Amino acid sequence: MSKKKTSYLSETRFINASYAKQSELIEALNKVKNLECEIEKTLQQMKIKVSQLERLMEVAHLLNSTLNPELVREKALEATCKLLNCETASILLVDFEKNELFWDVALGETGRHLKENLRLPLQSNSIAGIVALSGESLLINDVPSDPRHFKKATEKTGFKVTTMICVPLKIKDKIIGVLQAINKLEEIPQKNSLYPWASFDPEDLKLLTSLSNQVAIAIENSRLYNSLKKSFYDTVSALAESIEKKDHYTGGHTKRVHYFSECIGKHMDLTSEQMERLKLSALLHDIGKIGVDDHVLRKQAKLDADEWVIMQKHPELGYQIMKKVESLSDVIGGMRYHHERWDGKGYPQGLKETEIPLNARIIAVADTYDAMISSRPYRKGLLPKQAYQEILKCSGTQFDPKVIEAFKLAFENENMGKQTG
Repeated sequence: MSKKKTSYLSETRFINASYAKQSELIEALNKVKNLECEIEKTLQQMKIKVSQLERLMEVAHLLNSTLNPELVREKALEATCKLLNCETASILLVDFEKNELFWDVALGETGRHLKENLRLPLQSNSIAGIVALSGESLLINDVPSDPRHFKKATEKTGFKVTTMICVPLKIKDKIIGVLQAINKLEEIPQKNSLYPWASFDPEDLKLLTSLSNQVAIAIENSRLYNSLKKSFYDTVSALAESIEKKDHYTGGHTKRVHYFSECIGKHMDLTSEQMERLKLSALLHDIGKIGVDDHVLRKQAKLDADEWVIMQKHPELGYQIMKKVESLSDVIGGMRYHHERWDGKGYPQGLKETEIPLNARIIAVADTYDAMISSRPYRKGLLPKQAYQEILKCSGTQFDPKVIEAFKLAFENENMGKQTG
């Protein structure tokens, strides 16, 4: 073989080898790029998963930190929207007496309209009905075409539903309602969808199922708590009414003082817990009269000096009766000191100004106002406006000036001016 031909073959082999190495290099670079894309995609998915887990933990903490049913349900829906990246959500509960599902809570103005105006039969002809009856979840990404879609809701509200996940809310083996996630929003990175809109996927269903377990427990706990609280209030109210049965002329006094105290409290920026304690204090404020002799309590004339001494013992008697109830430790101060005065000339301990618990200062105004507008065998009650004017004159002496300012607002804005005893 000639040297020229040998050289040509060598060059060809070299070029081919170079092309091969370039192809291998390009292929390797492409693999690196693809790997980078996969890593980026995986990181994005991990971030989403971490965010979802954080939200689930936040929701669990929130649902375990309150027994307020409205707050529990509202926060559960907000968590649903964030967790599944959807437009809105709703909770429908079962009305076992009427065999219906009703919108217990739904987000936004549309949700308010649904809650106030719509119910649906607990039957297998609606998405929510099927889930509530069967206990099986449904994931539907083309709701408009689904024959089980409750179109009446769309007609009433004008809100269009395209995608939905509906899961049961279960307590043990009992289904108390359903939780719905509605209208999946676009995500980054975007997921493939068979429709012109974003779609829910099985991972979304798993997340909502996990959330629904927590929501169901929280709803049941709040229901049990409120049932227990109602029983407690009913018992306190019955106890208070039993006192009034001893004196025909004070009938309804406790309920009115309770109402007037609540009216005043509304204008004092009280928290919900403070308002609850105020209302309980007002219900119990005269409970000590159970220990006052009937001849004093039922006397149809003004009390003499000795009888006043007996009557003035009722706040302390009430305290002695109720102090053993540990759950009322934040309440009995309002009951015990509602006859104290801002200037220190009241009873039973002669407390003054802010030494007197706020509940007691509020009840003092409500109690005095009702006493003034209530008729007795020996005198006719004042007109509300007359009593109002007399109360104002005692600001800074008998009553806390701040409470009097709230009383003025309550008298003007509530129904206090129309009440008579």
